[in-house]
Amino acid sequence: MSNLSGWRAVAVAVFLSLSLSACGYNAIPTLEENAKAKWADVQSQYQRRADLIPNLVATVQGYAKQEKEVLTAVIEARAKATSVKVDANSLTDPEKIKAFQDAQSQLTGALGRLIAVSEAYPDLKSNQNFLALQSQLEGTENRINVARRDYIEAVREFNTSLRTFPTLLWAKTFFAGTKPMAEFSASDAAQSPPQVKF
Repeated sequence: MSNLSGWRAVAVAVFLSLSLSACGYNAIPTLEENAKAKWADVQSQYQRRADLIPNLVATVQGYAKQEKEVLTAVIEARAKATSVKVDANSLTDPEKIKAFQDAQSQLTGALGRLIAVSEAYPDLKSNQNFLALQSQLEGTENRINVARRDYIEAVREFNTSLRTFPTLLWAKTFFAGTKPMAEFSASDAAQSPPQVKF
């Protein structure tokens, strides 16, 4: 008899472990960590862009000294954008995400004006350093878009897991302190091209 009850206990343990693994308990922390990793990718791409800017500014400065206002705006926007930090623990704070987005949007606008300035300087447009930096910047902007898209999708999956069955049960019990993550959205300013005045 004891052998039979031992097998029953093992069968019950196996059944419970399979039930728990299939019920979504691990989904919430897994999706949360995935979203945090995607945020790290977003930050990495923004940092790559920030690292390219001093070289781009220096190249333009050599050709277009009279565009001091535009160059200063880019430098100031870069400083602000790199000073706004959002770590993985702040992803549930919509105000911090908005401050980060706003700073990055200002930098995007300033960079757009800087690139547009190059149109007025044929020597600058044909400069190999400028062309290489512009190409790297365009590639980085594409990487930023991909990283943001991946982050938005990861946050959507995570936030959905907090509101859908069966993970909703875990969200209300064991993960009761887990908050939805703030979404990353395009600013209104991003919908229109930068204005350049000569």
